[in-house]
Amino acid sequence: MDKKQIFSLWYVVLVVIVLVSLQEFIGVSHTQNLSYSEFKQALAAGQIDDVVLKEGVATGRLKADGLEAILPVAVVESLKKQGGEHRFVTVLLNDPGLIAQLDASKVRYAGVLESKWLGLLISWVAPTLIFVGIWFFVMKRMGGGMQGGMLEIGKSKARVFMQQETGVTFKDVAGIDEAKEELMEVVEFLQHPERYKRLGGKIPKGVLIVGAPGTGKTLLAKAVAGEAGVPFLSLSGSEFVEMFVGVGAARVRDLFEQAAAKAPCIVFIDELDALGKARGISALGGGNDEREQTLNQLLVQMDGFDTNRGVIIMAATNRPEILDPALLRAGRFDRHVTIDKPDLKGRRQILDVHAKNVTLAPEVDLNSVAARTPGFAGADLANLVNEATLRAAKRGKNAVDMQDFEEALDRIVAGLEKKNRVMNPMERRFVAFHEAGHALVAEFREHADKVSKISIIPRGIAALGYTQQLPTEDRYLLRKSELLDRLDVLLAGRVAEQLVFDDVSTGAENDLQRATDMARHMVTHYGMSETLGLATYDTQRTPLYLDGPALPEQRNCSERTAEVIDTEVRRLLDESRARVSATLTARRATLDVLAGVLLENEVVDRRMLDELLRAAAPGPATDASAPTVAA
Repeated sequence: MDKKQIFSLWYVVLVVIVLVSLQEFIGVSHTQNLSYSEFKQALAAGQIDDVVLKEGVATGRLKADGLEAILPVAVVESLKKQGGEHRFVTVLLNDPGLIAQLDASKVRYAGVLESKWLGLLISWVAPTLIFVGIWFFVMKRMGGGMQGGMLEIGKSKARVFMQQETGVTFKDVAGIDEAKEELMEVVEFLQHPERYKRLGGKIPKGVLIVGAPGTGKTLLAKAVAGEAGVPFLSLSGSEFVEMFVGVGAARVRDLFEQAAAKAPCIVFIDELDALGKARGISALGGGNDEREQTLNQLLVQMDGFDTNRGVIIMAATNRPEILDPALLRAGRFDRHVTIDKPDLKGRRQILDVHAKNVTLAPEVDLNSVAARTPGFAGADLANLVNEATLRAAKRGKNAVDMQDFEEALDRIVAGLEKKNRVMNPMERRFVAFHEAGHALVAEFREHADKVSKISIIPRGIAALGYTQQLPTEDRYLLRKSELLDRLDVLLAGRVAEQLVFDDVSTGAENDLQRATDMARHMVTHYGMSETLGLATYDTQRTPLYLDGPALPEQRNCSERTAEVIDTEVRRLLDESRARVSATLTARRATLDVLAGVLLENEVVDRRMLDELLRAAAPGPATDASAPTVAA
């Protein structure tokens, strides 16, 4: 279909300017300018044939012969170049005797009444057209660009993808098998609606996908559309809200009209919390603002349309706790699909998906990579594979090897290496013994993860070194004995500094903060204090659902109980310090050797650590779970 031709007011302005320019060009291109004195000389010499007098201007023709005697050479030469008629133009001065001289010289003359309507028209119309053009330009920019404008400001901005355009099916989604199975029913609703209508069932109106950032919510929605083979209307919650009152509600209405026209289809609203925040929660203290109007319209539309036509609303959010309860009730978003961060098996499957187009070296073990990335979401794993590929390409390798994955993992977890950050010898010794203390205590605690790498190379913003531990399995709960071992590992760096130097540094700040938080949670949340018993004493105000920052805790106990809590927290930390001090004192020789190797090599991997421990005095070393500890 041919593109629709749009008539623009700018074309009128351009045509007028061109016509005026042509008129002036045609009128003056073959006319010689004469000064008024030259005009009077030619008139006195009888060299003028005729004259046309206008307001302030005289035009006419000169005779061909005898001009050399009265006019300058340059003027005569210019007149000869005109060819036939020697036309001239001159500006008239205040000369009352001009008409008498024309009569005496028997020159034909005439006056012309000049019309000024064109000039007046241009002087009024041109500014108006310019103003209107600027207004249209501004309105188009405010209304969504060249395809927007004031006439389309209430139109939905949904992007429509057909099946082949999404390019995503369930084969491209890995690590979230339960969510895939749940959404396979949605595909069945769209492909075979009569199967459910036959028994009197109704297709769910809405599906809310809840998950942490990067877990694949949008990808999963596109996969549903790709599997069902139906149009996929995608837009963000923030695209409904505009500065003009009523625009958001109009866009909601237009969105559902589009969906009804394209049924069966899927409407996907990403970041639903931008639109569906609970009413009354406003930076201005609540009120009937534009966002609430838009939300009200969405609620009405979801109640009003018929799901048996094959339109399913899908939405995604990572903040379900702030959504309006009216959105979450049955009859609107009927189904809630929660996507957790993948477990070990899921991470392995996700790595397979992202590494299928990457040239891997034979020795690459993706199982090991998956084991070393607990807590990574799908987007994090995709970034890990890409970082490893970029590092291999930078070094000119033909394949991505295990070293590239290890360096990429260190880069993501600990930050960029700061090799140019020069520490003095005393600071390096403090960092080396600090990290050696973490590593030794982790090795000699029954429930601590095995150490995979120790480094004293500064990374990130503040980390002067780090001890990386490799969990043996995914953990979903922790016993008290495991928490105590983790507490020992956190305090080991500070205790090692005190033991070796009889002094301490500021490098243990993060360790002490994490240890204090862990001990306080053991006392106030987990009921792991014999003195306080089985009770919780702190409650978080409006905690976020998915690892977001929570507001400060509000104490829910008396002042006397608060003192007991502080005493119990201090007791746990003091007992942990005593245990760690005993371990490091008994293995002081091993601590010195490990710190010396770190000072020499800067990095100690698992193989080097095993050799060092075998050469040292034998001692128990088992593994459990603990996080990476940074200086």
